[in-house]
Amino acid sequence: MSFPAEPAEATTESAPQTALDARSHLLNRATAEHYRSSVADGVDRVAVKLARVDRPFTGITPDRLAPAVSAIDLDRPLGDPAAALDELESVYLRDAIYFHHPRYLAHLNCPVVIPAVVGEAVLSAVNSSMDTWDQSAGGTLIERRLVDWTAERIGFGRAADGIFTSGGSQSNLQALLLARDEACRIVQKNAETSLRKPEILPRLRILTSEASHFSITKGATLLGLGPEAVISVPCDHDKRMQTVALARELERCAEQDLVVMAVVATAGTTDFGSIDPLPEIADLCERAGTWLHVDAAYGCGLLVSRRRHLLDGIERADSVTVDYHKSFFQPVSSSAVLVRDRETMRHVTYYADYLNPARMAENRIPNQVDKSIQTTRRFDALKLWMTLRVMGADGIGELFDEVVDRAAGGWELLNEDPRFEVVTRPQLSTLVFRYVPPAGADPVLTDRINLHAREALFASGDAIVAGTKVDGRHYLKFTLLNPETTLADIAHVLDLIAEHAGRCLAEHTATELSRPRAS
Repeated sequence: MSFPAEPAEATTESAPQTALDARSHLLNRATAEHYRSSVADGVDRVAVKLARVDRPFTGITPDRLAPAVSAIDLDRPLGDPAAALDELESVYLRDAIYFHHPRYLAHLNCPVVIPAVVGEAVLSAVNSSMDTWDQSAGGTLIERRLVDWTAERIGFGRAADGIFTSGGSQSNLQALLLARDEACRIVQKNAETSLRKPEILPRLRILTSEASHFSITKGATLLGLGPEAVISVPCDHDKRMQTVALARELERCAEQDLVVMAVVATAGTTDFGSIDPLPEIADLCERAGTWLHVDAAYGCGLLVSRRRHLLDGIERADSVTVDYHKSFFQPVSSSAVLVRDRETMRHVTYYADYLNPARMAENRIPNQVDKSIQTTRRFDALKLWMTLRVMGADGIGELFDEVVDRAAGGWELLNEDPRFEVVTRPQLSTLVFRYVPPAGADPVLTDRINLHAREALFASGDAIVAGTKVDGRHYLKFTLLNPETTLADIAHVLDLIAEHAGRCLAEHTATELSRPRAS
């Protein structure tokens, strides 16, 4: 096994900067050429690095890298972008995790498309803040157009609306906030006596599958409901929410005078890529008068895919989460929450005289802060705008379809390989599996072998895979989001896993054989 080089000594010597020197680094018309050359230097270095990376990771450990970072004296600037980039090579670029490498197979991190990176460079330099019209102007209209475009793809009508967010967790949180306050409004409206919101909150419940994202429980806690407000609904063999169990929970909550403020369906679970039966869930929510939120942070790529039918029923949701920085190949961060009825956004609308006074809404000034739980917010929508204007929606869809196709081929490899067992056939691009010892082994040893294989593979830097638990046992996970990953890459990583697992098993066997036997 090869090991990465020791971190280079950090340079700390520099003369203190004067105020005049500091002003020379401000981006304005006088420094435009300095900006151009500095950014070009940074781009050149990253381009060279991307071209030369031959594995997704160097295998560096925190203990080996931390001293180089700690040795840097942040109170003694280098004064020159080129020198800072030289230093950055030793503390970041050399040992970064490179998602563009075809043997990065771990988490929901995608390689990014060039038009989006161009958009990132533009939005960072102009630095628009998306909270009010007088800070963003055209950026406001571009974001609103992309919200409308996404809503159209979902199948929402003209009353839809939405807002860009930092990621799926924030999108889910905002959707739950809207659902909570809408549920409280309806309870108060129908109550025979006056009820205050604090009296209603303990009765609120959220129903979601046992395979849903942890942000649902975190969101419930942040909203003052507590984790006990989230009721886990069992999944079937394919890791999809059981609608029979959902119907039973809806009935039980009604009998106990509990208010189901939202049912959260998942279109692309993090562990399995499974898609809950959206039409059936929508039927149950409609009959119960319950808010339906669809977490499509992962599966939103289907909106531009030839597999769009897998999202049938999503148009009946009250809110939807999409993460463009997963299956739309956008740089982090780029997400949005969409609602079928824009009127529900009033639950996050607050006015401040110094920012967005109510008279601006009356004059139809489009201030995005009126529907966001953030105030200052980046113009992340520009990245998607540039992508659509250069590649088009079909181009994005083709890339996502490639990784879904590759996962199907990967499932065939795993299903036919006696060294492994695979949990379920993927609907999207995730494969959950584990190494199985040839002669069989007790569950504890099998867990240990699979954990060791994952850790040893990561330490080597040759490939990166994820892990999870299924029924309390340790499994490995491939999350495929790179169209450049081939079946040959998958087969090679499986061989590496089997090699590390086999070595661990051999060491265990040798240890057991060397132990003295009881007489």
